[in-house]
Amino acid sequence: MGVVPRMYGVVFSSLVAITGAPMPASADEESINTDRPDFVESSSVVGARVIQIETGVSLVRDSQSGGYTETFTVPTLLRVGIGHELELRLETDQRTVEYDHLKSGNETIHGYSDIAVGFKWGLRQAEGVGSGPSIATLIHADLDTGSARFRGDGIRPSVRVVAEWELPADMSIGVMPGAVWDKDERHRFVNGILAVTTGKQWTARFRTFLEAAGQQIARQDDGGCIVTFDTGATYLIDKDVQVDAAVSRAANTNTPAWAFGAGLSLRF
Repeated sequence: MGVVPRMYGVVFSSLVAITGAPMPASADEESINTDRPDFVESSSVVGARVIQIETGVSLVRDSQSGGYTETFTVPTLLRVGIGHELELRLETDQRTVEYDHLKSGNETIHGYSDIAVGFKWGLRQAEGVGSGPSIATLIHADLDTGSARFRGDGIRPSVRVVAEWELPADMSIGVMPGAVWDKDERHRFVNGILAVTTGKQWTARFRTFLEAAGQQIARQDDGGCIVTFDTGATYLIDKDVQVDAAVSRAANTNTPAWAFGAGLSLRF
């Protein structure tokens, strides 16, 4: 077993120990509310002594000079509630496989992505249409724990604030600004984040969304801007189980052309 899987297991065990054994969701509890599959996080916290796992598969395809690359990952988010307004979070793309199909030859690179740890703090919970936004803040730190090809440079802290409004006709809108204190071999620098999503609840089980996501707003020397247009859907199997699917299209030439994902979320 590699370093990343072992670390993932240690942190998971530690989080479970903090909150005690997983407790089943109560019968009168609302349905699961996930941070995936859109880029904008939800403003909700999972709740005290609740464990939620959100995982899936993702394929990113990008055109390159003389060919293209495809990157396969298994994005996974573990959320552990330590109070009604606070949750601990562990996030990673886990196993990562990059396929390079270039004129110079084909290459396949296997490895593991970095791990991020942090928390989400629910600052305000709205009570329906016209009651203002629900607000939460997220503070994370990406750690250089991945394989050499996929590892970032040092610890990269980030902060995001998400605000969500409930609208008439079962619509909603969410806005998420943020910043990442990034690092490369040259220097430290700040990247911005700004994304807006709108959702429609068609039935009690089925929801769709449209989104514009500035996932990275930076100078060209620091990686440039990564902006996508996203759409997708979620479907509740029951109040504790959700499946989802999403697709993203690049909004500028600096962004990978396409991304596809499908996921499963479970609440305990």
